Amino acid sequence: MDVTGKEMVINRKEMALKKVEKLKAGYSAFAESKEVSEMIKKQLAKEGIEVYEDVTEMGSWFIPANKKE
Repeated sequence: MDVTGKEMVINRKEMALKKVEKLKAGYSAFAESKEVSEMIKKQLAKEGIEVYEDVTEMGSWFIPANKKE
């Protein structure tokens, strides 16, 4: 429980989808856990979105790949 007395529920799939939306908008995204990173990668592959992934000890950075068309 948090200080308000209400339980905090974190939906990892929803979190991953929001990060994918940020990437589609051209912003970088950070995933703190392997689980969320895997969900992001799966969704990116499904949508054919290319990114650079920088894996650190703290988590993974996803950076949009700049396409020149």
